Amino acid sequence: MQKSTGFTLVELMIVVAIVAILATVAYPSFHSYLLKSKRIEAIQSLYNMQLKQEDWRISHPGYTSSAANLISPTSNAHYNYSATVSGSSYTVTATAQGSQLNDKEGSVSCSPLTLSRNNSKTPTACWQ
Repeated sequence: MQKSTGFTLVELMIVVAIVAILATVAYPSFHSYLLKSKRIEAIQSLYNMQLKQEDWRISHPGYTSSAANLISPTSNAHYNYSATVSGSSYTVTATAQGSQLNDKEGSVSCSPLTLSRNNSKTPTACWQ
């Protein structure tokens, strides 16, 4: 009797089924991780904008409302950045775009992310 050295169709289908089950379980977790990592990049950019806003104030009579003076580029595939000035205070904002709009922490949407001069951060759940 001759021994078979290949895979049977049943064995191949079992492997495909196992891979499909693993992908079904792993993809949502991976997608959530990607959204959170992009949010962390946006938070780092907002902190960088805050530092540059204070640097700007050292050389100028007030804060700048031009995000282009604070960060380059002022938008990317995931977030659009802006700055607003009100008297002696400012707020820098990162507004989600595209698939990043699905980023949530619990039931709280994580767009837009804002950081103000007094270190007020909203939405609070997304900054932890």
